[in-house]
Formats: sequence, C-alpha cells, structure tokens
Amino acid sequence: MENEIVIVGGGAGGLELACQLGRQLGPQRVTLVDLKLFHIWKPSLHEVAAGTLDIHQEGLSYEMLAHDNGFNFVLGPMTDLDLERRDIGVGPVNDAMGEQLIPARRLSFAQLVIAVGSTANHFKVPGAAEHTLSLTRAADAEHFRLRMLSLLTSAELRKSQGEAGQARIVIIGGGATGVELAAELREASEVHARYGFRRLDPHTDVRITLLEGGDRILEPLPDKVAVAATELLHQRFVRIETGCRVARVTPQAVTDETGRVFPADLVVWAAGTQAPPFLKTLGLPSNKTGQIEVDAHLRVPDQPGVYALGDCAACPMPDGGRVPARAQAAHQQASYLYRQLLRRARGESERDAPFVYRDRGSLVSLGTRTSVGNLMGNLFRSTWFVQGTLARLMYLSLHLMHHRAVLGTRRTAVLALARFLVRRATPLVKMH
Repeated sequence: MENEIVIVGGGAGGLELACQLGRQLGPQRVTLVDLKLFHIWKPSLHEVAAGTLDIHQEGLSYEMLAHDNGFNFVLGPMTDLDLERRDIGVGPVNDAMGEQLIPARRLSFAQLVIAVGSTANHFKVPGAAEHTLSLTRAADAEHFRLRMLSLLTSAELRKSQGEAGQARIVIIGGGATGVELAAELREASEVHARYGFRRLDPHTDVRITLLEGGDRILEPLPDKVAVAATELLHQRFVRIETGCRVARVTPQAVTDETGRVFPADLVVWAAGTQAPPFLKTLGLPSNKTGQIEVDAHLRVPDQPGVYALGDCAACPMPDGGRVPARAQAAHQQASYLYRQLLRRARGESERDAPFVYRDRGSLVSLGTRTSVGNLMGNLFRSTWFVQGTLARLMYLSLHLMHHRAVLGTRRTAVLALARFLVRRATPLVKMH
C-alpha cells in the first residue's frame, strides 16, 4: 500500500513514533511490529528486577495503545528483509507449550523504520553469556527478581537452622544501569527484611558488589555526579571495585584479569550493549557492534524509504562521533522522524535539516528517595549538578513524559495517581 509505514520495535522511540503517526494517519497506514504483547519503559527495568515495580501493573498493552492512538499492531519477531519486494518477514507466535498461535507472515511497506533497541554485549568473556543475566528485556528483569526471591528464601531457611545464610549478588558494569540496580537492590533488601525475611541482615547477608573496568563508576558523566553516587552507594553498604576487568564468569564466582575472585550466587551483566544479532542478516550496512549505519537524516544509505533509530542505529554527529544509545536520543529521533515521515505521507518533500542530538544531561536513580545527575542548560551554556529529592522528582518526570507521549496528558495523570494509591495499599516490593 502506498505510503504505508511499518515500524519494527516497540521500545521508547519506536512506540512514540507509532503513536504520533497513528494519530495523524490512522491504522491503515501505520503499523507497529513487536514480539511482545506489552510495553515497558526500559530505564525502569532495574526497579522491576528489584521488585519495587510490578511489571504487570507497569506494562502497557500494545493492542490498547494501538486502539487509542490509531495504529495497527502486529505481534511477532522480524525475521528477514526483502529489499526488492519491499516486505519483511514476521515469525510465528507460539504459546508457552510451544503450540503455534499465529503463523509466519509477510508484511509489505513503503517506508520501514527499524527500532529494535539493543541487547547485551558480553565481549566474548568466557561464561558471561551462560552465567549472567542482563536487564535488556522485561523477561530478564522478572527472571532476576524471581531468582533473587529464591536466594533470599534459601538464606532465610539456613539462618533459621542456625547456619550461615547469605545472598551474594555481583553486578558487572558501573554505568547507569549497574549503579541504579545496586541502589534499588539495597533498598529492596531492606524492605524484604521487614516482609518475612526477618532473620536476614539486609546489609551483611545481602552482599552487593559492583565491578567496573574503568577508574570510576558512571564514567560518561561528570566527576561530581560519580563522586556523589559513589558516596551514596558506600553509605548503603554496596562494595565498589574499579579497575576490575572481568576475565571469566562461572556459576559460583566472577574472576578478574588479576586473579581476584568474587563469589556470586547471582550475576548481572551491565557492562555493554550491542544491536540484536539478526540485524546483520538483513543486508543493511552495519558497524562492528551490529548497529545499522544511517546518515544524518536517519536514512539507511542507498535504501530509499528505510530508516533506523534508537540503540540499533549508528547515527553520526557533526563532531565525528555517534549519537549515544540513550532513551533521550531515541525520543529526539522519534520526534524528528515523525515530522519527516508525516511530510512524505502527505506528499510533501522531507526537510533538508539533519537530525541534531541535544544532550539534556543525565539523571541516575539511587532508590525511591534520591537521585543524582547533571542537567545541560542553555543559560550561560552551563551544566547544573542536581541531587536529592529534586533530582528524584526530575527522574520520575522523565517516565511521566514518556507516558504522556503514548497515553496523553489526562490518562497519564490518572495513571500516576492510581499507581500512587496502589503503592499505598500493597507491599513495597513484589513478593510473589
């Protein structure tokens, strides 16, 4: 169908683009493809993993979003791309028992946007892929949460029998994901100690170790932010080891290049990402991490009508670098492509102005009470350091801004109020 727009990937950028275009063009012209039934904002996965956020309350149904925003939703994974026929393959959908619910299909397009996000990059470290969890998908976060509950239950039982009982968690990677998870886990362990795990000391029996290969945590952020985060983590009995390059991961421990061994019952890999491997099979240009090469207009070179955005796209910046794989970048790219694709859908030519990434700063959550970060301001070209309750409120506002983009202002306000009330009537952590 002429002007039909197919968007593959319902993450932050892909979903916002589908909602914006759907409200203007309708479901006959805008289609979103994703292999999951519901959407969750990726920066909140550390809260799901710690149990402080219920994935079943947080998740937004794609079918509901499609109905409300005027786009068509197709369930299933993208399997291949035929550039001559201008269609993609969508794989079959099976139930939990392996029975096929939806067969494989072909989906034609006039414009294609690939926004499939990223997955973990284990850098070929022996044992990392087999013995670590990565918080790149909602299922990973939920699996971590259940595994952690199992460890706490086992440690509580051993303590009740007069034995030593500990849950040892090692987080590899001191970026935003690793730091936020460490802080959230410590807060959750304190709550767990009040909800049935009373024999466990949350500070000594739940041992959290954060390993970072660089000289400090939060390396891309200003020193002041990293120092503040380090102090807060130390206050919460989180062990931080910098200059620690992981050499091997086993089911029982993590070993670094100097031979140091960190015993572990549960290991999280937060040390790097790469584009999903299947992108390399599509016949599109890609870099060494699998990202699709695009120009400054987010277009795939020599492939008219094919675009990529978000973590899976290698988009150049004027200084010769690449747009970072961050949620705010995906949001900005979705807004840019919305304007470009809407012009094409209306028979107008695209604007010549390239996409320009604007760094608004970064905020790092350190639990439900505080955050730290830096905000990039236009006034005097300054950068402001923020910490504490103000930073936490700003961090929460980012989540609400994403919801506003896909739900609208009124429904976002109602949802925020409802979740506030639900949290007052349910346990502070999910116990089942």
